[in-house]
Amino acid sequence: MSDRLKLAGFGVALVAVFAVALGIGKLAAPDSEPAAPAAAPGLADSADGYTLTAIEAPGEPKAPGALRFRITDRDGAAVTRFATRHDEKLHLIVVRSDGAGYRHVHPAMSPDGVWSIDWSWAEPGSYRVFADFAPEGADELVLSRTVEVAGAVAPQPVPPPAAVARVDGYEVTLTGDLSTAGSELRFTVRRNGAPVTDLEPYLGAYAHLVALRAADLAYLHVHPEGEVGRTPPGPEVAFHAEAPSTGDYLLYLDFKHGGRVHTAEFTASVAEQPSDDGHGNEHGSGSGEHGHGHGHG
Repeated sequence: MSDRLKLAGFGVALVAVFAVALGIGKLAAPDSEPAAPAAAPGLADSADGYTLTAIEAPGEPKAPGALRFRITDRDGAAVTRFATRHDEKLHLIVVRSDGAGYRHVHPAMSPDGVWSIDWSWAEPGSYRVFADFAPEGADELVLSRTVEVAGAVAPQPVPPPAAVARVDGYEVTLTGDLSTAGSELRFTVRRNGAPVTDLEPYLGAYAHLVALRAADLAYLHVHPEGEVGRTPPGPEVAFHAEAPSTGDYLLYLDFKHGGRVHTAEFTASVAEQPSDDGHGNEHGSGSGEHGHGHGHG
């Protein structure tokens, strides 16, 4: 994980669909309670028989320690066999409830199934910890829990949309609108005004994109179109994504250059999509605005 969201890709472009799972109501007697909707993507600690255990981590800022957890099966036994996805067995995404403090890291697993990584918190607050993994022979899962870090919190407002983010001397421009109908998001990386044409492979791609719904941190980890070694390594990387609802989304673009991973952060605002009235006429407001940058410079 890196600290604190048309080139790369595969022969067939990957389409990452950020879809909120909806609960399906079952037939019941009139006086029965309706079935509750399923949790938004990534916000449950258990799914499909797998559970993310309670997370051990330092309880206050600046305190050195370790972050530890396990993935268990339906019998409570630690899972120790995971498929390798994007060069790693498990991806850990950590972000505070207001979108600050983003990190994308890769802990190590001991033989008994305990995942751990050296850890300290920069600031107090409530943090969402996402584990993105696939047990051998099973589908990919994203499970998460919250960790409370003691201290007075100064929440950061969601920054307004803007098409440019600056981080570590790089300027990243976003073109395209995130929408509920599905759309292409294209990021162009420049440094000192010059296009970056030698992006380095990072986790098997030229860039990675994590999208979180600002209201509740519902999670999507998407990957770029193209293929390392077969498409140009910059300055553009494109992704296809679909938002499950209107509202603001936090985008974190991880890319590697100069031997370091950098993270450009944006906000994308998704508005109501036009609807067809059956006669070829569309009604409603237009698509969302460009993503906005609030990356570190």
